[in-house]
Amino acid sequence: MKDLTQGSVVKHVAQLSIFLAVSMVFQTLYYLVDLYFVSRIGKDAIAGVGLAGNWMLVILALTQMLGVGTTTLISHAAGQKDQQRAQLVFNQSFVLSMLTGAAVVILGYLARAPYSHWLGADAGTTKAAMDYLRWFIPALGLQFALVSMASALRGTGIVKPTMIVQVLTVLLNVVLAPILIAGWGTHHPLGVEGAALATLIAISFGVLAISAYFLKLETFVSFDRSKWKPRTDIWKRMTNIGLPAGGEFALMGVYVGLVYWIIRNFGAAAQAGFGIGGRMMQSFFLPVMAVSFAASPVAGQNFGARKAERVRQTFYAAAGISVAAMFLLTLLCQAAPGAFIRFFSSDADVIAFGAQYLRIISLNFVAMALIFATSSMFQAVGNTWPPLGSSSLRLVFFALPAALLSMRPGFDIREVWYLSVATVGGQAVVNLLLLRREFAKKLAFEPAPAVAVPAAEVAAGS
Repeated sequence: MKDLTQGSVVKHVAQLSIFLAVSMVFQTLYYLVDLYFVSRIGKDAIAGVGLAGNWMLVILALTQMLGVGTTTLISHAAGQKDQQRAQLVFNQSFVLSMLTGAAVVILGYLARAPYSHWLGADAGTTKAAMDYLRWFIPALGLQFALVSMASALRGTGIVKPTMIVQVLTVLLNVVLAPILIAGWGTHHPLGVEGAALATLIAISFGVLAISAYFLKLETFVSFDRSKWKPRTDIWKRMTNIGLPAGGEFALMGVYVGLVYWIIRNFGAAAQAGFGIGGRMMQSFFLPVMAVSFAASPVAGQNFGARKAERVRQTFYAAAGISVAAMFLLTLLCQAAPGAFIRFFSSDADVIAFGAQYLRIISLNFVAMALIFATSSMFQAVGNTWPPLGSSSLRLVFFALPAALLSMRPGFDIREVWYLSVATVGGQAVVNLLLLRREFAKKLAFEPAPAVAVPAAEVAAGS
């Protein structure tokens, strides 16, 4: 365990962010390599994989429920130096991850065909989505065990082993992508199925590798079968913290699904452009996600140790770093949005649609940085309901107007993008106000009780 209640808060956030950012850079590399080879197949393949990739937002929602609850409870236990409590939380989290992963696989195969037919712009897009999901669904199921173990380590302030495993996993995926997708060396290209199969193999390796670390090297939190009997009280606390955080990602999935529904009549080129733009957005958000993931255990341990000022310092550090990074990315997207899309597609319609999306939607990058920073603080103090409320409010103000706009004659998709920017800005302001109130309530710790000094010692001292 790394004690985050001592030393420079900014240094802790920066160091953890760097390790997490390295991991996420390689994750970005996976996204881009995967997208590059899929884009060589055609716009139907890009649209289909993008459509199927929306499932990742749903899984992110569920893994956030597990991961945030695990990190928060273990960081509180670590801050209080309570190893037994941390051990119990980890093992309960791991059991819950196995059960949830199995349920996701079963439900995923049941929903694969209806989902693809519902949102596919044409037969080619629908088939590509179904082919991709065939192997992608079990990969999604394995994500839960990986997240459980990585979140437990993050709660103790340890992120290097997870980074190493993530890097190796992504490198394996990068090597497998051209072999399985394009048939390099085998002369048997599997297309979009190959992309999903590469992901499944890489994630399977990652689960085995991090499990080996826990079995051989980890001591503060480790596997203990005597603690595997379901404890509904632990699950309830974990879910109470994680459910709202996961709900935020679920609402993002609803947002993306709504956009796919709105643009389905624009054809496969529009869905492909939005799919590429969406993948680029995921890549752009990785820096602020790294800072957010780093800030949560730093603030969590200090909250457990009842150090209010260090919790506040953690927020200021996370917000400052995130805003600076996203401001630079905004400038890039304003200067040359088409360059990001053109790398993956030569289709003029795909490039035009994707570039327009990136140029406008990048105007909310700074607001998104503040949303991620505030959300990490709510996670740290164990109350993630307020940001879920602001996310729900944002979706309400976006969904109905967007649907109505799409039904108007002469509808221009830019109206939806500008509406999204406005609602994200409003959400950032609401989050800041809610966090100010939360800090006032949660960081007003009672002073530590004074230690009584015996009268004899007082007399002796005088």
